[in-house]
Amino acid sequence: MPTILSLLAALFLVLGACSNSDDKNKEDKEEKEHSEMDMNHSSSGDVPEGLKAAENPTYEVGSQAIIESGHMESMKGAKATIVGAFDTTAYAISYTPATGGEKVENHKWIIHEEIKDAGEKTYEPGAEVTVNASHMEGMNGAVAEVESAEETTVYMVDFTPTTGGEKVKNHKWVTESELSPSK
Repeated sequence: MPTILSLLAALFLVLGACSNSDDKNKEDKEEKEHSEMDMNHSSSGDVPEGLKAAENPTYEVGSQAIIESGHMESMKGAKATIVGAFDTTAYAISYTPATGGEKVENHKWIIHEEIKDAGEKTYEPGAEVTVNASHMEGMNGAVAEVESAEETTVYMVDFTPTTGGEKVKNHKWVTESELSPSK
């Protein structure tokens, strides 16, 4: 016959599992909501002033790679053509759109050259910056909090969404760690 202690232990395990499941569901929901926001998937291909092309990128311009990131549901697993490679600092940010609306959490990525009056120094997590990029509606001019900073090569890519639809041209930005060699 089970003891009260073993029943309590089982109850805590069940409750803990539910809590972890709820946390995972919340993360999945936030990622999906973020991916469905009005992102400007394609861009003109213009790059910010001062952004320098990478000298020896892992993925050369014109080569292909697989996108391993899930910024947007339609990106993960897509075959990308590299159209630009640049050495810079990539930032994940959280911000409330300048046009109003719900706060966007942990948006990946803006780059150092897309921060108003950035200067030379890399921003630390928690720093407040003004965004000078239009990847999503309401992003340009928004005050954002830096969540993380990563010195890396960022890539501008063309890809066809895995969910179908029009080819995305000059998508900004995918970091080197979010790509894998094309098979």
